[in-house]
Amino acid sequence: MAKTRRAKAEQARVAQAPTVIARLAPTQKRSRERFEKILACAEELLLEKGSDAFRMSDIVERADVPFGSLYQYFPDKTAIIATLAERYNAIGRECVRKELQAMRSADDLHPVLGRITDGFFRMYRKEPVMAAIWQATLADRRLQALDKEDCEYLAGLLGDALRPFTDGDQDAVESASRLILTLIGAAVRHAITLDEPEAKRVLAQFKTMLPDLPALR
Repeated sequence: MAKTRRAKAEQARVAQAPTVIARLAPTQKRSRERFEKILACAEELLLEKGSDAFRMSDIVERADVPFGSLYQYFPDKTAIIATLAERYNAIGRECVRKELQAMRSADDLHPVLGRITDGFFRMYRKEPVMAAIWQATLADRRLQALDKEDCEYLAGLLGDALRPFTDGDQDAVESASRLILTLIGAAVRHAITLDEPEAKRVLAQFKTMLPDLPALR
């Protein structure tokens, strides 16, 4: 049986991990605390300065750690941002998975997609550093690869959820799943640049454009 898109995405994540995210996942308590402090300070700096302006030296100063300790965990700034991105991606994947598991019939697709859209919007509002991570992604090819992998994974989740209700071209279902998740991401990232009333209006309009299952058959 051919490997699913989700399995391929997971293989890509494992293959890229040594060069994109943290070099070392600490196990000892003191090391874990230092690791988490570095990431917390990086979030603060991303929000304060943006990804272009903050440097590894800023993290050393803010976290009060030696350069050697910082580079022990992270080879460069991209690896720090990628580690943060992976954490938020994991939260988003779990939310999408839970929503898709609620599908019981073809009629459930449209409301499920609407709730996924609302869920991502709430995440961005609750965690403003996600917007800073996205800005960094626009200028960094390694972060773009990580984002593409995440989109493929989410599309795999959606495609898997749709298969029991579709009998058409599965390649078309996969393509549609990828497009739907890409559009949801774009709509949400646009909405977070707006004030709350306008953001809600724009997302409500966008959700009317989301497909129902017959459109994918």
